[in-house]
Amino acid sequence: MEEVLIGEVLRPHGVSGMLKVYPITSDPERFSQLREVILGKGKTNQRFKVISARVQPDHVLLSVEGIESVEQAEAFRGWEVRIDRSEVPPLQDGWYYFELEGMKVYDGETFLGVLTQVLETGANDVYIVKGARGEICVPALKSVVKHVDVKGRRMDVVLPPGLLED
Repeated sequence: MEEVLIGEVLRPHGVSGMLKVYPITSDPERFSQLREVILGKGKTNQRFKVISARVQPDHVLLSVEGIESVEQAEAFRGWEVRIDRSEVPPLQDGWYYFELEGMKVYDGETFLGVLTQVLETGANDVYIVKGARGEICVPALKSVVKHVDVKGRRMDVVLPPGLLED
């Protein structure tokens, strides 16, 4: 099952094993709804039942079953906080960045490559597509991105003139 990154453990908080977490999500309030998290570092993953989560202005205080002391919490400093992809609530409109990464991108019938990264810029996001022509920076604009099929893992675009140099 795929996992989605939602935070990083900064350090222990208090003496009872609580974790201070930096949220890496557009909605930190989601921590309050979690029943389980996956703490991971490298190839090591451990699942924990969530006891409580208190959302603060710039971090989340997370208490999980099995981490009950400052020493135990210290061992998880720098670990990623993840959830199962199935736990991510669907968006009313649009898609999550992680749903776009790995998508095949086409301009008409021409395969451009695979979307490998989403860059957030001031004006609009940019999709990095890697393929036979190298790396293409596709502006995430309605005039360029014509169709996104999340389940089919396909994005159809109409590239602006001059974006591809032949």
